[in-house]
Amino acid sequence: MTSLIAACALFFLIHSLISGTGLRGVLTGAIGEKVYRGLFAVASLGAIVWMAMSYNHVSEAGSRYLWNLGPAGHGIALILVFLALICVVVGVATKNPTAMQQEALLAQAEPAQGIVRVTRHPFLVGVTLWAVAHVLTNGDLGSLVFFGTFLLVSVVGMANIDAKRQKRDPEGWAKFAAKTSRTPFVAIIQGRNTLKMGEIGWGKIAAGVAVYALILYFHGWIFGVDVLRPA
Repeated sequence: MTSLIAACALFFLIHSLISGTGLRGVLTGAIGEKVYRGLFAVASLGAIVWMAMSYNHVSEAGSRYLWNLGPAGHGIALILVFLALICVVVGVATKNPTAMQQEALLAQAEPAQGIVRVTRHPFLVGVTLWAVAHVLTNGDLGSLVFFGTFLLVSVVGMANIDAKRQKRDPEGWAKFAAKTSRTPFVAIIQGRNTLKMGEIGWGKIAAGVAVYALILYFHGWIFGVDVLRPA
């Protein structure tokens, strides 16, 4: 468990205390943007591999169970992962001022389009839902640490991205933030935006459904847990 905690702490440090703070600007100023991104990608991948190996070791050794939601928890997890993959796939395929190297979109007359009307952080919302699903359905300490780290990083990441975009373009961000929300559907419920399914793209949604179906089918082969035939 010590190794897992250390790996998760490193992953959190990389994303929330380096990438998400002024330290990023210091590093890019010293080594350049491209070098920074390369090193960041390598460090992130290394941390994830370390996390996965440590998590597998903890699981094989027997991680202490904290709760067991049974079949109900499994059903909830399937729904959450479905929504998560829709958010991730559609989010990646949609132009978004909060995405890397797309800050210039804030200058557009209508920067909040498609799924961005639902949430300005669709990818990170997807990661959040995915992490919550696994924490709930697994119910053990190792899973809480492993998946909880992704949950924490994604939630903190939304706040950090908002802060960086606001600092870079206060006027553009103010207009964008007025029509969007971190939490899905809040801006729509409050009347600050409207849901336009056609604008989201039925093809993108279909792609998300396809990815979900593939992951369900191959989950047992890839991760060793058959979610279609839970124990």
